[in-house]
Amino acid sequence: MRFYHLYSIFFLLLFTVPVLAQSFQVRGFVRDANNGEPLIGATVSVPALGLGTSTNEEGFYTLSLPEGEHNLQATYIGYSSFSRSTRVTGGAQQRINFTLDPAKTELKEVQVEANSLRQKLNDTRMSVESLSSREAKLLPALFGEVDLVKTLQLKPGVQSGGEGTSGMYVRGGGPDQNLVLVDDALIYNPSHLFGFFSVFNPDAVKSVDLYKGGFPSQYGGRLSSVMDVKLNEGNNERIGATGGIGLIASRLTVDGPIIKDKLNFTVSARRTYVDIFTRQINRLSEGNADYDPIPDYYFYDLNGKLTYKVGKNDELTLSGYLGRDIFGFNDDRFKFDFNWGNTMGTLRWRHKFNNSLYATTSIYSTGYRYSINNSIDVFSAKLTSAVQDYTFKTDFDLFVKGGHSIKFGAMATSHHFTIGRLNFESGDSTQSISTGTNLSGTEFGVYASDDYQVSAQLSLNYGLRFSGFNSGGKTYTALEPRAAAKYNLSESTSLKASFASMKQYVHLVSNSGASLPTDIWYPSTEGVEPQRSQQVAVGLNKLFGRGKYMITNEVYYKWMTNQLDFRDGANLFVNDNLQDEFLFGIGKSYGNEIYLEKIKGKTTGWLGYTLSWTYRKFDSENDLEDINEGRWFPTRYDRRHDISLVVLHQLNKRLSVTGAFVFGTGNAYSIPVARFVFQDVEGEDPNVIPIYEDRNSFRLAPYHRLDLSAVLKLKPKRGESDLTFSVYNVYNRRNPYFIYFEQVRDEERRETLGFKAKQVALFPLVPSITYNFRFK
Repeated sequence: MRFYHLYSIFFLLLFTVPVLAQSFQVRGFVRDANNGEPLIGATVSVPALGLGTSTNEEGFYTLSLPEGEHNLQATYIGYSSFSRSTRVTGGAQQRINFTLDPAKTELKEVQVEANSLRQKLNDTRMSVESLSSREAKLLPALFGEVDLVKTLQLKPGVQSGGEGTSGMYVRGGGPDQNLVLVDDALIYNPSHLFGFFSVFNPDAVKSVDLYKGGFPSQYGGRLSSVMDVKLNEGNNERIGATGGIGLIASRLTVDGPIIKDKLNFTVSARRTYVDIFTRQINRLSEGNADYDPIPDYYFYDLNGKLTYKVGKNDELTLSGYLGRDIFGFNDDRFKFDFNWGNTMGTLRWRHKFNNSLYATTSIYSTGYRYSINNSIDVFSAKLTSAVQDYTFKTDFDLFVKGGHSIKFGAMATSHHFTIGRLNFESGDSTQSISTGTNLSGTEFGVYASDDYQVSAQLSLNYGLRFSGFNSGGKTYTALEPRAAAKYNLSESTSLKASFASMKQYVHLVSNSGASLPTDIWYPSTEGVEPQRSQQVAVGLNKLFGRGKYMITNEVYYKWMTNQLDFRDGANLFVNDNLQDEFLFGIGKSYGNEIYLEKIKGKTTGWLGYTLSWTYRKFDSENDLEDINEGRWFPTRYDRRHDISLVVLHQLNKRLSVTGAFVFGTGNAYSIPVARFVFQDVEGEDPNVIPIYEDRNSFRLAPYHRLDLSAVLKLKPKRGESDLTFSVYNVYNRRNPYFIYFEQVRDEERRETLGFKAKQVALFPLVPSITYNFRFK
């Protein structure tokens, strides 16, 4: 724990740093010139000084500048930049507002001006990836369906769980260690189609920020990452429609004013329709004894948002999400129905007390549920699991003279868990069995942080979160210090460092690490302690090529305690004492992430490389409960090398092409090194028992593929539209999904000769075409 003490001392020292130079504040708003919508995360900077800041959810910014004449510049992804000069004096606070026009061409829609790279250089935050839906729509997509999470998987330090999945493994953490927020509300399972697609309709999303480390104090409850998703607000000026028609899914978003400049709305819907074709195939094949019916599968999701400007200083927002996956099979003898999904609703009130103090208060309900219905002849069984949360939270933004931006707030959540509830009945109701467990818990958190611009060279962000959890009479509490610092070594080079301590009070129980929907969330109890992580990161950022390029090199180390795994043969889904199946251990993850990006000009893109190690250790007092005999072993998602190359090129005003190449070391895997054969009954087939040695000591073949796409902008009479052509896995690489062993037998002698490994791959070369439109 000596590292913890060192960083705690560093954290405390940050509060004592003196003001090195007198500065004065400039404030204002950045809004969309067409509809007046605030631009969240827009950059306002003074390139000559290397100073800058980002706007909050109101589009509001504050910037501390020395006295004198300065040129302020505002930029936002997909918008033309705007500059204006002003003289900063020691008198009253100055107000400078910006309205930005949307870019006119496809090239500008994915272009960020060079000073945005400079802002990234000067931003105190590190280990953060930001993405807009406009960027994601230009990248190749599986089956033509754009996916924001898949795009984030192309960033260093973010890995997928396997072929085609949208589950994320961030810096050695599992999929349950990611905090996914949509308009402040938690989403438990952010996946559709058994993890192949995310729940985020790109037309409904405004922006996504992914924190891999250096977590701000307002976030808590997970160990490895925070994905903060902001949904679009309705157009204040006119009604418009955006959507797309693809090979397997279509989507539509409609937004506009209900009362101009007062009340607006946005509604989004998306649905797959493969089930329509499979049902028709099944009907045409009825009566064919050799035909096996194809199961039904589809998913849909709905997003809605109302924004009401109560007055000059108050705004109410109502957001909602409903998503479901439906999988079913039905014939004369057997019926199987499986559905799962998320439900979320948020009511948020934003209030401006004055130009220095803002408050956002939210009440939200979020739930995740899955249900399996199985019927064979007169017998039926239903297995359900669910989690339902009710949360109240309030956050304050306070801007103080001297370069301080202070955030503070509190939250409380009431959790309700249904753990593997099984109901079994016969057709005449003479036999009925019901089992399962209901648990509850209360989670709370209080935090405060300060983003302190000490000078043109040095800025700090430091804070503290106090969190707690109570379930079944057992209460856990924790202090979670957070600190980050940025120092400009020169106009083109900055050095950054961060430390974060995180606590996780709810845990995912799953029969697979690939984000399958049969998930159970389990709270911390007297027998299940919270998970904890501490992460330190150091990074160097360098601008070159006249500001067109930036290279980032980050080194991180993360250590974790109370990591969960399960006993061999554990019963995870019908068990009234599930926590008895848990094993607890420690973990560590460390690595180096290198990221080169170019986001100006006709050719843009990035190159990312990650070298990393991820290990777990389960060493208990009872040797029978050890994993791997109590020695360190790599996790399944330990990936030594991970490379991603993305290139976007604008051929002309109407046509752009994109290529994405990925390479990754094969997942760690456990396979038997030998087999023991015995025969307990003479004349019967012998029993074969596999023998394993070290856990995850084998590696699957490396994963790599190339995707290509082209976007052709059409010329409709009204609005905008394009055709997107994509080819997934261009050279038809059969990447391994999993391996199984096939028994090789001599049937005449009824002997087993050996076992042959077989590889299962999911996706060959997959072409697709999508028509996208936008009417306004």
